[in-house]
Amino acid sequence: MAQKKIPLRQCLGCRQALPKRELIRVVRSPEGEIALDLKGKAPGRGAYLCGQPACLKKARKSRAIERALGVAVPDEVYDRLEQQMEQEGANDQ
Repeated sequence: MAQKKIPLRQCLGCRQALPKRELIRVVRSPEGEIALDLKGKAPGRGAYLCGQPACLKKARKSRAIERALGVAVPDEVYDRLEQQMEQEGANDQ
């Protein structure tokens, strides 16, 4: 039997290619709304970050998410990303 191909995506902070399921997706919907897509199934343009707070900080400073999605990202989205990373960090321990 052939092995199932695992989709890889690149983190906007550390630029490391990781399995899609391990990353947090920020999505710009067809209507132009920015949101977190925790299931990875929402329609629209996606940008990915690994769960490291340092990567979020780096991506925010370099405006990598804005460039990837083509729109300005509101502060609330960054706040929700930070909260999500803290939750995942607590779950890993």
